[in-house]
Amino acid sequence: MSDWHTATVTARAPAADGLTDLVLDLGDGPLVGAHLHPGQYVRLRLPGQAPGIFAIASPPAPHGRHWEFLLKDDGALPSALLNLPTGTPVEVTRPEGPGFPMQKARGRDLLLFASGSGISAIRPVIASVHQERAAYGQVTLYFGARTPGSFAYAGELERWQAGDVRVVRTVSRPGASGWQGLTGYVQTHLGEEPLENAIAFVCGPAEMVQGVMDQLRLRGVPRSAVFLNY
Repeated sequence: MSDWHTATVTARAPAADGLTDLVLDLGDGPLVGAHLHPGQYVRLRLPGQAPGIFAIASPPAPHGRHWEFLLKDDGALPSALLNLPTGTPVEVTRPEGPGFPMQKARGRDLLLFASGSGISAIRPVIASVHQERAAYGQVTLYFGARTPGSFAYAGELERWQAGDVRVVRTVSRPGASGWQGLTGYVQTHLGEEPLENAIAFVCGPAEMVQGVMDQLRLRGVPRSAVFLNY
């Protein structure tokens, strides 16, 4: 049984088409410093609503009192959360899950795969990499979205690139948008570079995760070198 704590809505802003960045203030309670590993998630709930699971989109911060979440307007709870006025209380649990094992990635090439709102669990990984960039080899983010306007954190992609993270974006439904970049699913754009020293972190819908794992296996990356955040 999860222990519930109270946080308050402190900010909300559009993140991409159909996605919103929500920030909760933890106050001075027991949740401060409880987020230890990139990729961890919590449960959120409101009165009269079943709880939902959401990845923490901000990096672990020992004394930080704010957690960010990337919400997709899909379902009763996310829709309700997206309409809360600033200052509204939200019930939240302590972070759960192992997150991604940053220690195991040290000294190795790091492959990051995210699709849609799955980037929320990968974003803190990239922040952790930038804090100690020399500890890792080549870092590549394969980021997929349905449409060109569906890439969350688009304003941060250039900063990630500047911090020596290669970003490969692909769109599965370009339509008539004039998109000139890659199309299709993230797993179809794995390059020809050697992967013997690679470790992979993956977050996204189940079908995408399985497709990535299948492609990595074909490229010789063992299952023991592929990690999910749960």
